Amino acid sequence: MITGLTKFINLYLAPVLSLTSVALIILAYFAPSLVFPAKVALLTVIPSTSLTQPTDTSGVDADGPSVFLGALGSCSRPNDGAAVTCQPATVSPQYDLSVLPSSAPMLLNAPTATTPVFIAIALGFAIIFFFLFTLTAFRNQLGEKLSGTMDKPEVQRATAWIGLLGFMIGFTSFLVIRMWFGKAVEDFNDAILQGGQSAPALVAATSNGFVMVYVAYAFYAVPLVSSLSKLHVMSGKA
Repeated sequence: MITGLTKFINLYLAPVLSLTSVALIILAYFAPSLVFPAKVALLTVIPSTSLTQPTDTSGVDADGPSVFLGALGSCSRPNDGAAVTCQPATVSPQYDLSVLPSSAPMLLNAPTATTPVFIAIALGFAIIFFFLFTLTAFRNQLGEKLSGTMDKPEVQRATAWIGLLGFMIGFTSFLVIRMWFGKAVEDFNDAILQGGQSAPALVAATSNGFVMVYVAYAFYAVPLVSSLSKLHVMSGKA
């Protein structure tokens, strides 16, 4: 039973999780500028009375401007019924906060340009790792010549290193953005609280894009550990 379970995880589950992790990272990276505007973002500023009127427990009766921020740009709308407009995606985004009222605190700055670049590099590693890992997992079905190539220790070692680099660079880069946006959210909301009822009815929060990132790298860890384990076994045999 253990042998069958191990074979299932290495041959079928791990490649599927690797593909899923790549898809989730792509969505989190390109949203909201290129995909899912107003649905997926790393940080949002939305209308709410939860800060300006703390006694109002609903906090959802306000209608006003919304801003959706991501690693490559932002989208916005002046009110809930208006269309969402997005900036062109770039690794050096300048977030468009013009829909926010002039009294809103202007504390939401984009992270340094190197962070989105590192995410792109990590995404490239993750894609290469997915293909290499899948080929090595199904090497016995690829024909004698290709199977022999994928079974070489050098290929196994390269696969593990590429996967490890993709994981470490990507997760660290998203962690940097999470800390950056977390501080921006805290400063923005503190400024709204200090303004009291005269402040604009807005609230900032980190959003579902980070949830997708956490899930993606949790999935990524499964094929990565599998690849590192195979490398360890091969080194032990040597």
